[in-house]
Amino acid sequence: MSERTRIYFASDLHLGMHPGEESLRREKLFVQWLEEIKKDASELWLLGDVFDYWFEYKKVVPRGFTRFLGKLASLSDAGVKIHLLP
Repeated sequence: MSERTRIYFASDLHLGMHPGEESLRREKLFVQWLEEIKKDASELWLLGDVFDYWFEYKKVVPRGFTRFLGKLASLSDAGVKIHLLP
């Protein structure tokens, strides 16, 4: 595994935006990208509009998007610092 030195940025995923099939396709593509950056990412910045809606509750997890949330957990467990801006 190479040294983790890269910082990645992403925004405007709009997961949950209709139609559902398109949202699922975007989620799968993004999870694939997250797997690719895992080898050298030191940080991941999610700059807003990750979901097509936003509730600023501190203890609420959006329904669905299990692939995406699981991959974020995996990256975090691997030592990648994750920053999420609403």
